[in-house]
Amino acid sequence: MSGKKILKVPPPPEYPPEEGSYLRGNDFSPAAVCVLLHTFYDKIPDWMQALVKVGVENGAALSGYLQTENIGVEKIICNIVANPNIRYLIVCGVESMGHQPGQTLQALVDNGVDDKRRIIGAKAPTPYLYNIPLEAIERFRKQITLVNLALLEDVTLARKPEVIKEAIRCCYQEEPTNFMQWTLYDPGAYPAEPMCFKITWRIERPWAVFSEKEEEVLKKTVEAAKKESEKERRRKEAEELLELLGVRRNGKG
Repeated sequence: MSGKKILKVPPPPEYPPEEGSYLRGNDFSPAAVCVLLHTFYDKIPDWMQALVKVGVENGAALSGYLQTENIGVEKIICNIVANPNIRYLIVCGVESMGHQPGQTLQALVDNGVDDKRRIIGAKAPTPYLYNIPLEAIERFRKQITLVNLALLEDVTLARKPEVIKEAIRCCYQEEPTNFMQWTLYDPGAYPAEPMCFKITWRIERPWAVFSEKEEEVLKKTVEAAKKESEKERRRKEAEELLELLGVRRNGKG
């Protein structure tokens, strides 16, 4: 052991900003645990619930479920970038063949998102991150190392509590420690301020992501179109009124 002091920072009062199906553990831990959920929340088996408990009982900052490739991933990003102490995300459980959240997380960390906020290389049906800032996505990719047990050739390893426990232990080490294909140790808090915010829902045309300048131009265009539409409506009403008055006059004549 080097004996070097590892930098830790207190997370902000709002941490963790997003609610979800997770347990909160040691705020100064370098690891968080993500248990992939391949079934409904009311049908979670006991062994999967045990994985979440193993996470917090062995020192994880957060330990909970991930079911979807979009909102679920956004919630994880929000909660992790709010705590700079978290440097590893340990992914375990069972990959869902529908949503494929484990593969989606790997693609996000490896490739990021395109100009439509689609995770590059994700195989899931809707891997879009519409509701969080691009800065948060990039911060997440820089802040954490993904320990993706769910994508190992031997998928049974991702379901074993002792494997999760060992992964967390290695994340706490002062010196680089070999764990399967990863080299793990606690590098200390990410050297930037916490990013604490909640998801901002984009309901209308969520695929259309604009810059502030583009948003302003779009807003002016829409307002101008509305005014033009209102002028046209009034013009037609005036024509109809004149036509009606003309019909009445002709009738009286």
